[in-house]
Amino acid sequence: MDTLRKSVPEPPPVVRDHLPVTSGGRAADLPWWRRVAIPFEVLIACVVVAAMLLLTALMAYQVGSSARQAIIDASDDSAQHISQLIGERVHRIVDPADATIRLLAFDPIAAAPTLPLRLRRLPVLANMLAQNPLLSAVFVGYPDGQFLLVRPVRSDALRERIGAPRDAAFLVQSVARERGANTMVGRWSHYDAALHLIDSSIRTDYRYDPRTRPWYVEAMEKNTQILTEPYVFFTTQEVGVTLSQPSEDGHAVIGLDVALSDLGREIGGLRLMPRTEIAVVNNSLRVLAYPDMSRVLLRDGAEPTGLRLGTLSDLGVASLEAIEALGLKEGQSRRLVANGEEWLAHVLPLESMRWRGLHILMAIPTRELLANVNSNLRRQVWLSLSLIGLMLPFGWLAGRRVGRSLTGLATQAQALARFDFRRPTHRVSPVREVRELGQVMDRMSDTIQEFLHITHHISAESRTDLMLSSVLYELVRATSCTGGAVYLVEPERAGLLRTARYCEDPEQQSRYPEHLGMAHFVNHAEPQVADLHEDDSGAMPPQRVLRVQLRTRDGEPLGLLVLRHVADRSQDDAHFRAFVEKLSGTLSVAIETRSLIDGQKKLLDGVIRLLADAIDAKSPYTGGHCERVPQLAESLMQRMCDTKEGPFAQVAMTENERYEFRLGAWLHDCGKVTSPEYIIDKATKLEALYNRIHEVRMRFEVLWRDAELDYWKQHVAGVDPVRLQRELLQRRERLQDDFAFVARSNVGGEFMADADRARLAVIGRQVWQRHFDDRLGLSKAEKARLETVPVRPTPANEPLLADRPEHIVPWGTRRPPVEPGNPANHWGFDMTLPPQEAHLGELHNLSIQRGTLTAEDRFKINDHIVQTIIMLSGLPFPPHLARVPSIAGSHHEKLDGTGYPRRLKAADLTLADRVMTLADIFEALTASDRPYKPPKTLSESLAIMAQMVRDRHIDADVFRFFLTSGVWREYADQFLPQAQHDGVDVQAIMQSLG
Repeated sequence: MDTLRKSVPEPPPVVRDHLPVTSGGRAADLPWWRRVAIPFEVLIACVVVAAMLLLTALMAYQVGSSARQAIIDASDDSAQHISQLIGERVHRIVDPADATIRLLAFDPIAAAPTLPLRLRRLPVLANMLAQNPLLSAVFVGYPDGQFLLVRPVRSDALRERIGAPRDAAFLVQSVARERGANTMVGRWSHYDAALHLIDSSIRTDYRYDPRTRPWYVEAMEKNTQILTEPYVFFTTQEVGVTLSQPSEDGHAVIGLDVALSDLGREIGGLRLMPRTEIAVVNNSLRVLAYPDMSRVLLRDGAEPTGLRLGTLSDLGVASLEAIEALGLKEGQSRRLVANGEEWLAHVLPLESMRWRGLHILMAIPTRELLANVNSNLRRQVWLSLSLIGLMLPFGWLAGRRVGRSLTGLATQAQALARFDFRRPTHRVSPVREVRELGQVMDRMSDTIQEFLHITHHISAESRTDLMLSSVLYELVRATSCTGGAVYLVEPERAGLLRTARYCEDPEQQSRYPEHLGMAHFVNHAEPQVADLHEDDSGAMPPQRVLRVQLRTRDGEPLGLLVLRHVADRSQDDAHFRAFVEKLSGTLSVAIETRSLIDGQKKLLDGVIRLLADAIDAKSPYTGGHCERVPQLAESLMQRMCDTKEGPFAQVAMTENERYEFRLGAWLHDCGKVTSPEYIIDKATKLEALYNRIHEVRMRFEVLWRDAELDYWKQHVAGVDPVRLQRELLQRRERLQDDFAFVARSNVGGEFMADADRARLAVIGRQVWQRHFDDRLGLSKAEKARLETVPVRPTPANEPLLADRPEHIVPWGTRRPPVEPGNPANHWGFDMTLPPQEAHLGELHNLSIQRGTLTAEDRFKINDHIVQTIIMLSGLPFPPHLARVPSIAGSHHEKLDGTGYPRRLKAADLTLADRVMTLADIFEALTASDRPYKPPKTLSESLAIMAQMVRDRHIDADVFRFFLTSGVWREYADQFLPQAQHDGVDVQAIMQSLG
């Protein structure tokens, strides 16, 4: 920046003019008018100001006097031209209809005696109507009163008016003698675009006799083609005319309804000025065409159709009413005043071969007509004043030997010193040196701004490809190159892949192939410069290519920067090559940084996936849970973002929010790494590290042996063998039955009755005899639990089933901080803590009423979400991922506040939390790999979830969207076996929600 400040030239010293000294005496001896010295800059400024003032006055007078009359004369010519255009438009409307009706005069339909024979010509009539959109209907009247009309149904308004079906393209109205009918039958039939009959109905109220219509009577009387005056069609409510002509044999009259309503839209585009009023009227001053045709068509009960063409007075346009009041004749132009404003009025004839008495009325506000003249006058005055203001300092600067022309450049240099790199607007100096210096300063401002843009793109753009494209664009412009490309090294260094490309000439893009071999990555310090051949045409100047290596800070290859430029002295020296090479270092750092960020992101994703796979791998029964839940949750959330209606129409997520939700979903069960798998997979009540039913069975075996020993002892003692045999069999049967009951209780179920629990207690009171020390081979923890239990000498009588003191595992120092009053509870947990960490008592476990888990087991499983929140809250997530712990740790909360671990209520749960809750529940219900429950079918799972919605455990809107979006069906097709697929009545489930 100091260099920039030093480069600003100092202003030249002020050279003051001295009074002339003559040979005859001193300056003081000269007359006063010769002693007055006018500064040169003042003289130049005065001359310029005087000249500009005189020129401005002359131009204002000349423009004001001549332009006014010229514009008014031009308006007359334009009005005549508009009249011709409207006349031509009338011809384009009527002439095609004229040709059509002449062809129909020779068509067999005119001589067809019956309705079926006439309908055979329906394709011809439909084709004519389709080719000419201005035709509203084609019809034929017969001398016996029969009638056939074909009308295209082109608008919804017409379809609603005639009661046509949605697919109807044509309406056929007929009055004919039909078989079996004594009188004429009126019938309406609807056809589709392919002329397939949709429906046909007899209209008893349709009694149309064409012989009474003017178009029929006049055509028959004159025996030639006739054209009616414009009127409003009743059915389509368009302005049009009826063209009729007798057939070639004179037995029928053929008619066409021709719409003129687009003439109003046509003249709207012919206005000379925005506020120009223009209308087409007949001799009775009925308005036939006006830009706003809704003001022309008026309701009138006196008219047969209920509509009529309004007059100029009905139109409510003051300027056109004033023309009517003046009674202007054709070809006249006059100024008039309407509503306090001056208008220029024109009355022009509308030439037509068939119509007479049509006129075009046009009123142009003179204020708008002469607006350009007044605007030009003001512009000339302001331009002259501006030029005076500009020439005055120019004369001042010119008087100071043009040295002060550098003031603007000095100001620009000062702005650069203040870090204002905008390119100022200034007048180009006529002095060559000053002009070249100004161009250099402008170029320097542009270059600095472009490099600031490069820095911005490098720092702001997160995607490498977009960053490289933006940087390359700015770099090519900043260095005046013709094009360039950036190649990055492919994995395993298989080659170079083009990541960004920019060319000023799109035809030169082929010079940058998509792939390059590693041989192009030349390993030397100097950038490679290679000649390029001219095109065959020789039109392109010779160009050179500059390749610069992109390397990491450790020297590893990153890619290649390729620039093409014209081979001239400005860019073919060592300074330019050194500049590009230094800039490539910044680009290399940016690429390497983004590569490291992408690598860290992939590593984080991999670690999260690894953790989820490890959790699933801990248990052979829950494998895939940590993968299926995120997929289901992401699919449901994506569908919510895509919907355009319903309660989730406004849901949208940024890329960062999607990534945050994805991480939260994949980490939702990361706390399970702390959960013992023997509890997670606890399939029976006595299961711990193994199923302890085997110990119980062995005790029954001991009792079995004891019974046999008692038998033999009493047998030897001479007791009655028959009684002993009976008692032995009874004891064996009771032991078998008791063990079977204990075994069934161990499996668990939906509910265990109190009577069964009482029976367990009775069975448990049976005694077996232990002869071995129960304190040998124990772990340190087991010995610690036995310290307070007195030693019992052997042999010792032991109950068959018992809750012994050593079965109680106290919390000790491992008491989790989940209670609200715990000072260590920094996460807002609100859970009820069991009195001990584990209770392995046999009766305690066998007496579980539902399932296989004790309260201690269930807390241990629920503790995984506590550990999830604690683990994730301890990670330094960046701000855009700050909600990952909350998303991962809230999927067991309920809307009614009875969930865990924080008992959050509905107001505290975000949409992400509710989606995660639903996904986790649906996966758990439908999972077929749980050892402690059979899998639910789809209908059973959704019915259970509907009940959870009614109990305010699941969000109702999310569940409804889950049902209607079909996400559950896609999940089932991908993950559930066919046995779980059953019929699901979505509507019934939706209705059950209330």
